[in-house]
Amino acid sequence: MKTDETKRNALILATAFAALGTGIAAYWWHSKNGGYSNFQTSESDTLPNLWDQVFVTPAGSDLKLASFRKTPLLINFWATWCPPCVEELPLLDRFFVENQSNGIQILGLAVDKAEAVNSFLRKTPLSFPIAITGASGITLSKSWGNLSAGLPFSILLDANGHIMQRKMGKLNSSDLTTWLAALTSQKLTS
Repeated sequence: MKTDETKRNALILATAFAALGTGIAAYWWHSKNGGYSNFQTSESDTLPNLWDQVFVTPAGSDLKLASFRKTPLLINFWATWCPPCVEELPLLDRFFVENQSNGIQILGLAVDKAEAVNSFLRKTPLSFPIAITGASGITLSKSWGNLSAGLPFSILLDANGHIMQRKMGKLNSSDLTTWLAALTSQKLTS
């Protein structure tokens, strides 16, 4: 009986130390890398094959990414089955409506099936363009810096197609305010 209790206590203690070690390692990695959800890139960074991309809209027509050339662009990878993605869409929609006159565009790339996206958009219409990537959107987002392949994932490009910001995870008002300020200050210095 005492041996079983000793084994159980040793197992509990080992589990606690493993959890503590994992927490310390995660904290170290997070602080060493300056966080994992929001990062700036060098102004010379561009996305591979950016302007060559052609997507399909929910209506079935082609949407060429080249049509956004020379315009500040926020690209948001999302899916209908992703709760944080769905939660951030109204914020993105408001941001688009409020800033469209400033020349800022948003493109939502749905990593989803056309039927699911069309059903979602009937219930929750959005003012900014949406295109469907299907599962290949994950591969594309990874090639554009989404190392964890998670959703939502957003990229802010300046009017020249240079990466200004990326974020893995749900955007918030503060992110959008910061990103807008970065675009505005870039316009003033250009």
